[in-house]
Amino acid sequence: MKKVIISAFAAIITLGSFAQTGPGHQRTHIMRHPRVNEVNKREDNQEKRITADKKDGDITKAQAHSDRTDLRNINREKRAMRKQDGSHLTKTDKKDLNQQLNANSQTIKHQ
Repeated sequence: MKKVIISAFAAIITLGSFAQTGPGHQRTHIMRHPRVNEVNKREDNQEKRITADKKDGDITKAQAHSDRTDLRNINREKRAMRKQDGSHLTKTDKKDLNQQLNANSQTIKHQ
């Protein structure tokens, strides 16, 4: 019985940690990775804006889906860049990602 309770508790903790990942819940305090943290914060802010706009009725479900797809693609590119550079982003990588995030921000703003 004790093992069952411990297993259940471990499962709950594990599921709770998975629930806080993805857009809107990016880790923004990774030590020695300030460029990654900056990009993650921008991604979080954009995800929160999309969610708020959809909740307020400013954008449709399809528009929110499209915006999230764009954000997801930027996140995939960031992961690929980090994989190439030992989990870091170079200044050029950060510049490229920020340009994409700027364009995505304007898309969100003008819907």
